[in-house]
Amino acid sequence: MIAFTNALANWNGTQMPLSEVKVSVLDRAFLFGDAVYEVVRVYGGKTFRFQEHLKRLERSLGELGIVGVDLERLNSRCKETVANSGEMEALVYIQVTRGEAKRAHCFPEKYTPNELIWVERFDDPYRQGRQAGVKVVTLKDIRWSRNDIKATSMVANCLAAQHAASNGCLESILIKDGFITEGSHTSVFAVKDNKLVVSPSSPNVLPGITKLLVIELAKQAGVQIVEDAVCQSAIFDMDEVFLSATPEEVLPVVTIDGRSIGRGNPGPITKRLIQAYENLKSGC
Repeated sequence: MIAFTNALANWNGTQMPLSEVKVSVLDRAFLFGDAVYEVVRVYGGKTFRFQEHLKRLERSLGELGIVGVDLERLNSRCKETVANSGEMEALVYIQVTRGEAKRAHCFPEKYTPNELIWVERFDDPYRQGRQAGVKVVTLKDIRWSRNDIKATSMVANCLAAQHAASNGCLESILIKDGFITEGSHTSVFAVKDNKLVVSPSSPNVLPGITKLLVIELAKQAGVQIVEDAVCQSAIFDMDEVFLSATPEEVLPVVTIDGRSIGRGNPGPITKRLIQAYENLKSGC
C-alpha cells in the first residue's frame, strides 16, 4: 500500500527521498514524542481540507508551546512537495517537533523546531470496506487526558490498534467511564431513529477534520445531529455505526465485539454520507 522509499520528503525546506531523511536521536520527538502532526489527503493532485488541517496544527503547536514555526512557509513547502511528487492520489504527512536539545524533561530555553513533510502514494485500501462494512472491537480508553492535541506520543493508540488487528478487526472503539470516546485513529458515529449521534470534541476527543466534515454533510442532507456520548451498552442497539478519518473517509461498521449492528450491513444514512463525501472530493 505504501512505498516509503519512493516517497518524496521535505526536511526543513530541503527535498529528498524519504529514505534519505536523517534525524538526530536527540530530537525531542524521538526522545519524548514532543511533536505534533497532521495527515492530509490528496485527490487528483490537490490537497483536501488543507487549511483546516493547518489550523488544527497551529492549535496543537500552541497547546504544546512549540514556537518558532512559520505556518505560511510550511504551507508553501507542503504545496511545493505535493506538486513535485507528481502523485495524484496520496497522503501528506506533516510533523513539527520541538527540535534537538539536551535530554531533559523540561523544555529547552532555546530550540529550533524541525519540520518534516512527506508525500506518499495512497492506493485506497478501504474501498471494499465502504461497500461491505468492517468489524471493530471495544476497548478501555487508557490514553492521556489531552486527546484534543494531535501529538505524536501515541503508544496507547498503537496498543489499541494492535488489539483490533489481533482480533481480526479494523479498529478499536475506545470506552472511558462507560461511554464511547472515539477509535484508536478514527472518529465514531452512530445512527438511531434517523438521528446522527457523535461524541462532542473535548479534551478526551479529537476535533477530527473528517468528523467535522461529516457533520457538515449530514446537516446539508437534512440529518439531525445529536452531539452526545453514547453509552457502551447502547452502541449495540444503534441502527447504524460508522467511522471517519482522513484515509478511511466514511467507513461502515457491521459488527462490534462479534455482534451485528442493525441489519449487519451498511445502513442508509451511512451510505448517503459515503456518496456525499464522494461527490465532494470529486469536485475538489
